Amino acid sequence: MADSLGERLREARLQRGLSLRSVAQALGVSASLISQVEIGKTQPSVATLYALANHLGASLDDLLGIGAPGGAPAPFYGHRGPALPPVQRADENPVIEMENGVRWERLAVGSSGPADALLVTYEPGASSSVEGKLMRHAGVEYAYLIEGRLTLHLEFDTYTLGPGDSLEFDSVRPHLYVNEGDTVAKGVWFVVGRRQQNQSMPTAPGTDTSTGSPAIGSAVDVLRSMDELGA
Repeated sequence: MADSLGERLREARLQRGLSLRSVAQALGVSASLISQVEIGKTQPSVATLYALANHLGASLDDLLGIGAPGGAPAPFYGHRGPALPPVQRADENPVIEMENGVRWERLAVGSSGPADALLVTYEPGASSSVEGKLMRHAGVEYAYLIEGRLTLHLEFDTYTLGPGDSLEFDSVRPHLYVNEGDTVAKGVWFVVGRRQQNQSMPTAPGTDTSTGSPAIGSAVDVLRSMDELGA
């Protein structure tokens, strides 16, 4: 099992028989950037990670390096072996650090139920899109802010969330998260419905029908690939 995020991305690329140049061209970035990410010289931005995961068909478990004993793929939702234990300790949370000051911690993975859970941290100035563009994707997002303040741009409306505030919306609606404060913002996100949608939902709004590639959005875009790999 590769030890770092870059190594796992390289492993996924090689397993698909793709060159650095072909991946870079597909994502609209430089081959040098992909190379630097793979060797650990730079961390990918949120958008670059979404794009890489989608293009390579990598699941969030793959990116986090979650695996079964002996290096086998991790058991997931009944597809690949027995369910995981019901309790996951804080120091066991798999983590992905983004270039833009966004941190994902994967919370406990169950064998049933409709939701995937992430503990998400936005450092001051961090946003879900480096370019500041509103994004959309399949699924429904629920979130509860634990600390700090986080601004949600949802279509033409803007909301500022503080500790104890929560949200819910259909993620097909264009949206953007930004921490405009000077303290860390942290909350729990639940991504609901992506398992059913992964197999039965028509092409998500924002999909490029010429390539079949989904639009780059939030964690849902990475999470949706899990079932395809586990089936």
